[in-house]
Amino acid sequence: MGSHGGGKTCHLSMHHHLSWDSFQGSAMVFVLDVENRALSQQILDTMLGFAAGVMLAASYWSLLAPAIEIAEQSPLYGPEGRWAFVPAAIGFGLGAFSMLFTEQLLPFLGLGSKPENWEKKDDDYNGNDVHKKAGEANDVESSAASHDDAITSFVSAKDMSYRRVILLVIAITMHNFPEGMAVGVGFGSIGHAPGATFSNAVNLAIGIGLQNFPEGLAVSMPLRREGMSPFKAFMWGQLSGVVEPIGGLIGAAAVLYVQPILPYALSFAAGAMIFVVVDDLIPEAHQSGNSKLATIGTILGFIVMMAMDVALG
Repeated sequence: MGSHGGGKTCHLSMHHHLSWDSFQGSAMVFVLDVENRALSQQILDTMLGFAAGVMLAASYWSLLAPAIEIAEQSPLYGPEGRWAFVPAAIGFGLGAFSMLFTEQLLPFLGLGSKPENWEKKDDDYNGNDVHKKAGEANDVESSAASHDDAITSFVSAKDMSYRRVILLVIAITMHNFPEGMAVGVGFGSIGHAPGATFSNAVNLAIGIGLQNFPEGLAVSMPLRREGMSPFKAFMWGQLSGVVEPIGGLIGAAAVLYVQPILPYALSFAAGAMIFVVVDDLIPEAHQSGNSKLATIGTILGFIVMMAMDVALG
């Protein structure tokens, strides 16, 4: 009984840990020189790559491998677990496609449609192009008209840049939910298979917590660049992580009360995490010209998480 209570306590502390890492990442906006765009972007891209590596390793050792082990012990999947890959494959596919479906659904809700010139970086919205256009307009229009055009273009550019950041907050919040669910599933599955251990669940929580650090920074730093105060940018960075404890509670409750879904739930969480890595983290880390740093970060993140899972598992 005491062990069960201890598990609950640790489960709650892990969710606190997840939020705390997002807190620390967002707080970096107070100390990083956001005016030095090149350096701050290099740091962010390296951290995003590291987060991707951590999530890749955690998806296998803490989620997929235990899911297959649980299925191998069940008589539902043939003698000696011959068909144990079936729940893992189904759950993994459902997890990935659920994230894809959610992303496709956002534009219909008015939240995910990409504005024109979405691919441009923050430097494209600092007003330089606006003033250039205003200068060209002076050649053919009155100074009053060109001044109005410059103001209108500047406001439009700033609105577009803010919208990109808001969409980033939405995207990170959206994939934080299945990450929290993955932690809940990991703790809820303890004791149901050799691979579903307390140490594996803790490693998974630590791994997801590590990748929350650059995510908090990824939200707060662009907002700070746009002129928002450090405190407000910090609070926006916090907002993206509040859904993880909710997802964790749902995941833990699901596997505790519906045991047959356990291998599906573990692999579902793995599929969702892999989708986030391939679709969001890696492209984001590579789009600013720091691909080598991002790749090194990914390799280091994978090694660190692999070592933790093998040594502590």
